[in-house]
Amino acid sequence: MSNRLFQGIIYQMKDAVDRVIGVIDDSGIVISCSELGRIGEARQGVREELNYTSDVVIIGGYTYRALNTATKSEYIVFVEGEDKQAEKMSLILSIALMNIKNLYDDKHDKSSFIKNIILDNILPGDIYAKSKELHLAGDVSRIVFLIKFNGKNDIIPYDVMQNMFPGKNKDYVITVGEHDSVLVKEVRPNYDIREIEEIAKGISDTISAEFYTKVSIGIGSVVNNIKDLARSYKEAQVALEVGKVFDTEKDIISYDNLGIGRLIYQLPSTLCEMFLQEVFKKGPLESLDKETLMTIQAFFENNLNVSETSRKLFVHRNTLVYRLEKIRKLTGLDLREFEHAITFKVALMVKKYLSSKSMK
Repeated sequence: MSNRLFQGIIYQMKDAVDRVIGVIDDSGIVISCSELGRIGEARQGVREELNYTSDVVIIGGYTYRALNTATKSEYIVFVEGEDKQAEKMSLILSIALMNIKNLYDDKHDKSSFIKNIILDNILPGDIYAKSKELHLAGDVSRIVFLIKFNGKNDIIPYDVMQNMFPGKNKDYVITVGEHDSVLVKEVRPNYDIREIEEIAKGISDTISAEFYTKVSIGIGSVVNNIKDLARSYKEAQVALEVGKVFDTEKDIISYDNLGIGRLIYQLPSTLCEMFLQEVFKKGPLESLDKETLMTIQAFFENNLNVSETSRKLFVHRNTLVYRLEKIRKLTGLDLREFEHAITFKVALMVKKYLSSKSMK
């Protein structure tokens, strides 16, 4: 990762510096350079010379300086030239790259720490000590987004998300699977749920437009303590799982909006089967044909309003009443009565849940 980090900075400096500049690693190989053709070249003897001198050596028309002179450095910067100007430029380059590397290492340590929290790989008592050590605020509001990249493709989820949320000390991108990425984002204390949904929509739209790939996004609850990030992550997982069962047309699902689906998802299969048997004593749900089920769905979507439902279905009001009466005779439930409608709606969801489990 340091190679790409250094190359990005050096490439930006290229137009401002009229000399060849670059970085070699501990084996003496050029890993970053303003002249791309030189990457991979060997600069033998440089590290040995630096070990016996102070902090700068001049070899073969180049000035070399260790990235960190206080300790043995893994990297060495070089600037074309043997004059004082080259020495000054090497100092500026080493300071710039060292600061960038420190920021990256700090961010990487924090990301690894947060990853251990959400995956429950760290003891609760160690969370507070480690967060203080990393200067990571433990009592701010954060939320977890679980982004699942659908389909097989060549893009790397982590790289995509990192480019969308680069170098921000308050946002952390974490890899949790080959096609899954997690975004831990800090939010304002008086956050608006619509803002959070807009963030998720922005992620989905950007990935769809730029990479022609669809994603499913599960959103956990906002937590006010860093130790609760594991709970928010689990909620984001549940949101995606429940969404696959009850909201198949949605790509963005929030745990806080799962409603009764969240409860049904946690019920054991035996209890669900008993419930269906009790509700449909008179006749099984399978006795209803596809047209009847579509009628029921439309009736629920139009808030049990007969006139509105018949208009949406392009059928006469009496035809709809006849269908509802037929449902009552088959199942014993009159959907025009609120309590019966609630029972039927829950039963449909339970049936859908059982069907999804049988397919696994």
